Amino acid sequence: MTSSLRIRIEESTDRAAIRAIHAAAFGGNAEADLVDRLRADGDLTLSLVACASDDVVGHIAFSPLALADCPSVKACALAPVAVLPPFQNRGIGAALIEDALQRLADADMDLVLVLGEPDYYGDFSFRVEAAEGLKTPYDGPYLQALPLSENGRTASGPVVYARAFAELT
Repeated sequence: MTSSLRIRIEESTDRAAIRAIHAAAFGGNAEADLVDRLRADGDLTLSLVACASDDVVGHIAFSPLALADCPSVKACALAPVAVLPPFQNRGIGAALIEDALQRLADADMDLVLVLGEPDYYGDFSFRVEAAEGLKTPYDGPYLQALPLSENGRTASGPVVYARAFAELT
């Protein structure tokens, strides 16, 4: 990881850079549009940027989840996370995830879900098995959960994502 890396809360002046990061990292606008919709709907639980020197080079977003059978469980989804291609494979994505998970734990979040590569997200203690009691539109071998509290470990039943996810194309 670059020694001058700084992670901070997204600011309104970062929005163009965030769009550019997602478009470059994913080769299209779907993830950038998702972030914009989440922001417009007030559904960004946490949005962090990684800065190398003064340049925004990475972004991670979390949005709220509703668990009808467990209304006391505070849950969110990690999606998306991206780093500009010239800055990839330097630990920036990992630094964003670790920083964000600590902030969420400090804010008494109970559970985080992610849809992604188990070998990668397993490094952050996400587990496919931890998501088995949940019913989401994304069920399968890539859905993983990370309980951040005992309350999160007991979560089960249907999960509703922020409206912006239903609009993904």
